[in-house]
Parts: sequence; C-alpha cells; structure tokens
Amino acid sequence: MNLYLDDDSVHRVLVRLLKQAGHNVEIPSDAELMGRPDPVHLTHTIECQRVLLTANHNDFADLHELVAAARGQHPGILVVRKDNDPKRDMTQRGIVAAIANLTASGVQFANEFIILNYWR
Repeated sequence: MNLYLDDDSVHRVLVRLLKQAGHNVEIPSDAELMGRPDPVHLTHTIECQRVLLTANHNDFADLHELVAAARGQHPGILVVRKDNDPKRDMTQRGIVAAIANLTASGVQFANEFIILNYWR
C-alpha cells in the first residue's frame, strides 16, 4: 500500500516496520511538507494517491466530511486513536498489524475514514 504519514505519526520504528511489511511509505520531510497544515497534507495524499495515516482524529474527520460534502474523493484516511489508555492505545507493531488485518479483510480504503484501533 502507498502510505503517507502525517507529522504526528512519523516514528522511525513505525516507518521501518511498515516498509518491512511491504508498504511504500512517504513522510512529510520527503515531500517537503513538515509542519504544514492538515489540508496541505490531505491535498498531497490526493495528488499522490497515498492513504494517509494520522493520529489527528478531529481535524481529519472534519476534512473527510468536507471532501465528502463536496463530492470529492481521497485515497483513504487511517486514524490511530490515542486515548492514554494502555488497553486501547496501539503500539507501532500494533499499527502495522491493524493495517494488515484491514487489508486482509478486503475493505476498500478510498473515500473512507477508518479508525485502526478497531482492526487489531
């Protein structure tokens, strides 16, 4: 899968694990987008056809709704919820496993806002 990690999701270990799992991973520094606003990141993923991975639930939920209301399209938004609860929060390996589970299920990513925590 072609993935783009939002600024808040860039962790060296996660990038390595995703690449080892066969994903093509781009991070904001690769695209010269570090620290840019969320709409810029989403626009980049649309232009490059990459699924976005973020922990920024609220802002990207709003952007997803905006794209849907405008009858637009995006490659998909994967969200990792961080609630400071060890029973629900995900490790880096857990994120990779959840993506594998989601992919194996056959669920389509395009135009979807998917919370990865439910796919452990």
